[in-house]
Amino acid sequence: MLSNTLVTNEVKDAAGAEVEFLRIDSIGRTTEFAKSGELPSSPYRLDVSHTEVGTGTKTRRRSKVGFSKTITGQVDTTTTAEILAYTVVDIPIGNMTAYTEAKNVLANQISFLASLGASTTILYDCTGNGADALINGTL
Repeated sequence: MLSNTLVTNEVKDAAGAEVEFLRIDSIGRTTEFAKSGELPSSPYRLDVSHTEVGTGTKTRRRSKVGFSKTITGQVDTTTTAEILAYTVVDIPIGNMTAYTEAKNVLANQISFLASLGASTTILYDCTGNGADALINGTL
């Protein structure tokens, strides 16, 4: 269960500094957090949601963690622009007895995004192999 306040380094920015979020809404299997002190005109949100489909051994759960941030346009400063980043994990929960392999796949994703080769350091500055590809559009 997530805390109602994420204030002790659960979320960091590209410089590795803590960003605090407060739960503002929970409905069913979806919850939304807002950045502490955000401006109403520039929402900065964290969303967590889960959806299950199928039955029996075909049951799947799709879980999503995503951030969205509204900023002032940097080219057209009279408009706003929204930046989105999501991680989705789709697990065949009806045909699994343990989450070991799901954890392996998510660990693959995290390490690819936040590290370089044999490094064991998390690169919050988005210079990890996967993060660099996402930010710069490279293959």
